[in-house]
Amino acid sequence: MTFPHLRRLPLAAVGLLLASVLAEASAQSRYVEPVSLTEAVEAGKLPPVEKRLPATPLVVEFGEGRSPGRHGGEARMLISGGRDVRLMTVYGYARLVGYDEKLQLRPDLLLDVEVEDDKVFTFKLRPGHRWSDGHPFTAEDFRYYWEDICGNKMLAPGGPPRLFYVGDERAKFEVLDPTTVRFSWSQPNRTFLASLAGPADPFIYRPAHYLKKFHAKYNDPKMLEEQAKASRQRSWAAMHNFVDNMYRFDNPEQPTLQPWINTTRPPATRFIGERNAYFHRVDANGLQLPYLDRFTMIQSATALIPAKVAAGEVDLQPRYLAFSNYTLLKKAEKREPVTTHLWRPGLGAHIALYPNLNVTDPGWRALLRDVRFRRALSLATDREIINQSLYFGLAEAGNNTVLPQSPLFKPEFRDAWAKFDPKAANRLLDEMGLTKKNGEGIRLMPDGRPIEIIVETAGEDTEQTDVLQLIRDDWYRVGVKLFSKPSQRDILRNRVFSGQAVMVVWGGLENGIATADMSPAPLAPVSQYGYQWPDWGQHYETRGKKGEAPALPEAKELLDLAGAWLEASEKGERTRIWQRMLQIHAEQQFTIGIVRSVPVPIVVRSNMRNVPKEAIYNWDPGAHLGTHRPDLFFYE
Repeated sequence: MTFPHLRRLPLAAVGLLLASVLAEASAQSRYVEPVSLTEAVEAGKLPPVEKRLPATPLVVEFGEGRSPGRHGGEARMLISGGRDVRLMTVYGYARLVGYDEKLQLRPDLLLDVEVEDDKVFTFKLRPGHRWSDGHPFTAEDFRYYWEDICGNKMLAPGGPPRLFYVGDERAKFEVLDPTTVRFSWSQPNRTFLASLAGPADPFIYRPAHYLKKFHAKYNDPKMLEEQAKASRQRSWAAMHNFVDNMYRFDNPEQPTLQPWINTTRPPATRFIGERNAYFHRVDANGLQLPYLDRFTMIQSATALIPAKVAAGEVDLQPRYLAFSNYTLLKKAEKREPVTTHLWRPGLGAHIALYPNLNVTDPGWRALLRDVRFRRALSLATDREIINQSLYFGLAEAGNNTVLPQSPLFKPEFRDAWAKFDPKAANRLLDEMGLTKKNGEGIRLMPDGRPIEIIVETAGEDTEQTDVLQLIRDDWYRVGVKLFSKPSQRDILRNRVFSGQAVMVVWGGLENGIATADMSPAPLAPVSQYGYQWPDWGQHYETRGKKGEAPALPEAKELLDLAGAWLEASEKGERTRIWQRMLQIHAEQQFTIGIVRSVPVPIVVRSNMRNVPKEAIYNWDPGAHLGTHRPDLFFYE
């Protein structure tokens, strides 16, 4: 991947360069000051806008259905707790490089990125770019992160995070000049830029001028320890980590590069984000972004959020609303100046069943690891009835796989073993020797126990329970009994990890809109959070120190393919690897997808503009609202 980059100019071009500089200076005079900052500028508390912007700000492009806007106004949003304040960094989506709405990577905070064979990444910063407190954003902020945080055993005992490794090789970091840094490896690191563009920014830079005040390298250690004790922290390192909250976004004193600055320290019930006067983006008319002056998050009980939204208490609400709330929200349009859009999620499945192949019970483990049993359960599920009964036919029935919007999609990935066919399901179960039944007609396991599957849920809504109720009736017809067991998210995960849970219900493949250039690792057992194979994933994560190696050849092949993708230099080969992995999943039914593309309600104030009426609502890539650029939302 290569981006346009600066080159040395011959002497004959100096005249043209000077003309360009003069033209740029003329353009700067046309930058438009946000009205909310005019008083501070006139009082000398802030420099004028042309001195706050980088020498080359990012001029945003307006896609179809969008237009330049105007400054002013506030967007109110409901959240379930103080932890949600981190969504300001997710939705603000100021990244070194970020995805556009076509999921192409573009420089954002960076002026330019030069990539050589996916091994050498040279980052060029925007000259004159400043943190939200006005201090220059330079290569020193990258050096501080790399040397003084990642290189300090008290702050980072494990060293740099995983994104800086290719196998066992750690990145080489260099400062080339005050606005240029470089990361390099001897082997390709094909996921590096995508890691930087994710919804949870890894923040491989830090405001060095701010954090140095809390670092023992730059201060008297005794003084820092006294400060730590006064702030109820056990050490200077704990104090440093406490104030260094780039992603959590709960320290108003820490400078940021996001479009809004959180001004509220928790605990609180209302978090107010004020515009960043040094934000680096402008529109085609010279207006500094964001358009909105404030981004306010108001805490509420999760169960009350749909009713509060329907009562007109928000201006923008993308979370804590379900499709089941759609009728309530549409009725609210007659009373309140709000509009409800329906976006399509990017998950491979809205709801999927995860048979725990690492369950500790040997009887259940043998059943679940037999592909015939997994296929039978899939064939015994009437997905269309679920779609019609709960989603008015607006969802799509099928496996947990990529969506039609993905260039990797094939109909057979969606449809394999997913058509309702109870006769075929019975044949598979009979073929396994599960022919004995109890008086209720429930098949018996080889050890004599009835096949009664407890499917555990996180208990966060009734939707999953409603789906399981319909599946219960289907499975009963083939001699399998289903019970649902609501729990809590943390308890559910612990039961999966410990092998106590036989099966759980969860969302599907995180990135259902993948391209061949995105990592297929989530399809392989590489994480303990793969609920169908937690022990196999933990084995990979810990490099064999915990968990167990995959016991099924197909799971082993998935791991090998994920590794081969990292080595593949040709896009055609990466596409082949992706599709082979998707084919394995479709055939093996490691997860049993039920429905997908269930519309997600997005509620906006009726006069708020530049909010897409139809869009993909996805975590990674997407950052939910992030790639749709809330800094461009405005009131007409």
